[in-house]
Amino acid sequence: MFWMLLRFYCTLLVRSFLPRESEIALPNEDDSHLRRYSRNYKVKRNWVKNIWIGSSLLMICFPLLPFVLGLGLFTSFLSFAILDETA
Repeated sequence: MFWMLLRFYCTLLVRSFLPRESEIALPNEDDSHLRRYSRNYKVKRNWVKNIWIGSSLLMICFPLLPFVLGLGLFTSFLSFAILDETA
């Protein structure tokens, strides 16, 4: 009985932080950011995530300020180039 009550109150606590179903944004045809819901954009975003993880590991392995700044700027440029919607 104690475990059921604990589970019930934990579920209530978690649900209090979640948005209500009416507040969840669903894709709309009039939305200017509709491309963010496409599969192609999600694949590109996954590529960018993996590039940032790889460059972060390189930054940790070689903690030299010029290397970290150069790699960070290059990775930012590459991220914007990949996620650019004009392509």
